[in-house]
Amino acid sequence: MTRKTSARDRLVAGRAEFRDALLAWYRAARRPLPWRESTSAYGTVVSEFMLQQTRVATVLTYFGRWMSALPDFAALAAAPEATVLKLWEGLGYYSRARNLHRLAKSVAPAPELPRSSGGWRELPGVGPYTAAAIASIAFGEASACVDGNVVRILARLTRDGTAYRDSASASRAFSPLAQELVNPGAPGDHNQAMMELGATVCLRRRPSCLICPVRGFCAAAKAGDPEAYPRLEPRRIERRSVVRVWCERRGAVLLHRNAPGARRLADLHELPTAQQAGLDPASASTGPLVARRSRGITRFRIVESIHSARHPGGRLGPGLVWVRLGDLDSIALSGPHRRWMTQILSARNA
Repeated sequence: MTRKTSARDRLVAGRAEFRDALLAWYRAARRPLPWRESTSAYGTVVSEFMLQQTRVATVLTYFGRWMSALPDFAALAAAPEATVLKLWEGLGYYSRARNLHRLAKSVAPAPELPRSSGGWRELPGVGPYTAAAIASIAFGEASACVDGNVVRILARLTRDGTAYRDSASASRAFSPLAQELVNPGAPGDHNQAMMELGATVCLRRRPSCLICPVRGFCAAAKAGDPEAYPRLEPRRIERRSVVRVWCERRGAVLLHRNAPGARRLADLHELPTAQQAGLDPASASTGPLVARRSRGITRFRIVESIHSARHPGGRLGPGLVWVRLGDLDSIALSGPHRRWMTQILSARNA
């Protein structure tokens, strides 16, 4: 019996035409992003670290400022950590900034940079996707990048009905196909074209199939059900509530500075929780409500209420510091807390 040809088989068989169509579209329609317009190994590394779990529109605000202040690996390696964190402030996931700093200290004194994805994988904070992106864009290695955007494209092209546990397991499953499709003559542009396609055309909701440059290769577009792919098990969202306090005296506000060795947000300042300020959360939550904010972090949906309170006095607890309102711009605050405090002070002074 002859095996029926699958959508995957047809895609691989026509990969030369697929590559050509994708590359022609990318070179004509790509967004003029600064790290694309002036390519360097350092700029590629910085942009890829910033783009981890962060939208392009957000990164655009930070990339130029970073490159002006720290233009190369040597400048980054020599910079104090406080400077690095201040430049990163607001991008979140601060371990990326620390890993980038550590990476620079590793490669700055070396006679040459790694040229392969395997070499980059040995450096701090560099996973399979980032390593493939750097090696392909900066050094021309034919390594495929596979992230959520690429998974979505490949799942739709092949109309893959497998129910994957999460994005990571889907990425592993689609990596061999992505590697078969990568364009050996222009691997960097191919990888960026896949990213661009997922970000601007093959959207999670309401994909623009009519203008897709590879629509003729897409089994899901042909069947009319692209939004059904990829099939990922729904993420369970956990809800949490946090009571924080706004304590102010003589032109200074009470903040909590995370310990230098903390797993998250090390050395960054935040408004203290009631417990950190030495107050009972139930009592603190009866005080005047200054602000209430909701945000998502991975699988958590966190509602944080900020209440005006009076510090009980005496010796400050671990990590607590009084910071003059006029000095807030000189310290590193976590992004959400910077926004919240700016909003609170603006509303009060309006």
